[in-house]
Amino acid sequence: MFKFLGKGFSALILSFLLAVPAGAAAPYYEGKTIRLIVGFSAGGGFDTYSRVIGRHIGRHIPGNPSIVVENMTGAASLVAANHVYKVAKPDGLTILNFHGNQVINQIIGKPGIEFDARKFEYIGIPTQDNVACAFTKASGITSVDALRNAKTPVKLGGVAPGDTTYNTAKLLIAALKLPIQLVAGYKGTAEVRLAAEAGEVAGGCWQWESIKSIWRQGLDSGNVSVVLQVNPRPHPELPNIANAIDFAPNENSKQLLKYGGHDPAAITRPYALGPGTPKDRVQVLRKAFVDTLKDPEFLADAKKSRLDTDPLTGEDIEKIVTALFKMDASLVTQLKEILQ
Repeated sequence: MFKFLGKGFSALILSFLLAVPAGAAAPYYEGKTIRLIVGFSAGGGFDTYSRVIGRHIGRHIPGNPSIVVENMTGAASLVAANHVYKVAKPDGLTILNFHGNQVINQIIGKPGIEFDARKFEYIGIPTQDNVACAFTKASGITSVDALRNAKTPVKLGGVAPGDTTYNTAKLLIAALKLPIQLVAGYKGTAEVRLAAEAGEVAGGCWQWESIKSIWRQGLDSGNVSVVLQVNPRPHPELPNIANAIDFAPNENSKQLLKYGGHDPAAITRPYALGPGTPKDRVQVLRKAFVDTLKDPEFLADAKKSRLDTDPLTGEDIEKIVTALFKMDASLVTQLKEILQ
């Protein structure tokens, strides 16, 4: 054909064909399946976010791959994180959703961690968590002054080391010297709520996004009050609630709250790829994640599932993780003593 059209034209056509990127006609993800591994059991908050995201992100990835959500439970998502880091192929077909507190756990040297959080390829976070402390009216702790001036230790329910309920209570004791007695060992925040309603504990500190959902009836009736929040700045829905950072007596206490509480809360729900994943696939999935979180269909689905959205990009997560690893050695030592 080129012979009859002339040498100049045929050369132009040939150069055009050679300039087309290999695989452009068939994107890498076409016909493939992405495994989204959640480090927690089905039905929980992590799982719910992942399943809603999984229903929408595929159409924002060139090639429209299938998305399959799998639950790999164990040690507060440590099993899943270790698996994706050490076992899963770094081919962009396995996405990890684990608990960001595992980053702090690595820094303070907790056992069982077989990954380096700095080497994950982070994709994004659907929402930044905000921490609040809620108490029953029957406990008598209806204001921050009542908590600060309590004559006997105020019992807070907690799950286990590394969990927000546990870590927050320990940080408030260490940084603010609040008269708190941590009662740990509950299976989850639902059990902490039931224990508070039964009078076993006065209340607990965990994600406001969860409190306002699972304790809605108590909040609406006035039988439950949020008296303190533990956030870098007041949450828009809690504008008049005292913030722990405002009671920090010195810079060291502020740093403990920041590195032990605020920053881990911001990266509680990260999505990541294993180290060595090709950069072009990382960028494809980062863009797809951002586009998904803006998608009206996703937002409607999230609202239906009562999921808040306050996202961070993969680059945002990298900056926070890097800053955590640059923490002063004295703070690392203190957090190790506080959180273990």
